[in-house]
Amino acid sequence: MTARYSVRPLVRDDAAAYREVRLFGLKDTPEAFSSSHEEESALSVADFRNRIPVDQRSQTFGAFDGDRLVGLAGFFANERVRKKHLGTLGAVYVRPEARGAGLGALLVEAVIAQARGRVKFLQAGVAVENHHAKRVYYGLGFKQYGLEPQAICVDGVFYDEELIVLALEG
Repeated sequence: MTARYSVRPLVRDDAAAYREVRLFGLKDTPEAFSSSHEEESALSVADFRNRIPVDQRSQTFGAFDGDRLVGLAGFFANERVRKKHLGTLGAVYVRPEARGAGLGALLVEAVIAQARGRVKFLQAGVAVENHHAKRVYYGLGFKQYGLEPQAICVDGVFYDEELIVLALEG
């Protein structure tokens, strides 16, 4: 990774850039997300501002090329009493022009650091065909624990999803 890139938690002032990157990602790789471009393009910048957590329990991270947001990853804490030991890694995306610089791994590492000490297990789903993302996740210690057949349907095409988990405590 070159020094021009940085990763940090998003703040509410990042909402417009967050919306732009998220919508681009939903169009660019629709099979990687359970949300659709059509659903999320109806959301305003204010809606995206409200999605940016301020409580530090959950967190959305951004990868920046200078001041330009080029990647995203989220940590979502489970608030249910019986599931507080589980967290979710999701909404991971790096714009095409920023790929190959290790930003995906840096974003996931930021999520792991946020999750450590807060949850015992970090869960995620990854499309079976998304070999690059799987290399990143498995390289960081995630293990497959299941398969969800036809987890996502995009324009009538179904995609299976590997369910993965990273144990954060022994």
